[in-house]
Amino acid sequence: MEQTTLSRYVKMMRKRYNLTQMELSEKSGVGLRFVRELEQGKQTLRLDKVNQILNLFGDEVGAVPMNKLDEQ
Repeated sequence: MEQTTLSRYVKMMRKRYNLTQMELSEKSGVGLRFVRELEQGKQTLRLDKVNQILNLFGDEVGAVPMNKLDEQ
């Protein structure tokens, strides 16, 4: 799996807070396997679980409005 911007960000923040993958898993309430797959760049992940992790760092993933009218 290729690392993505999200996977690099989560890994960077985990290290910044001196957390192991196991500790991040426990603190966020998601499984260790999910944390590993996220950091490895798995392409299909549950958004709610991603946000459980990101919420520990004060962030979240969500929809970003796009102005389709400018592209026409």
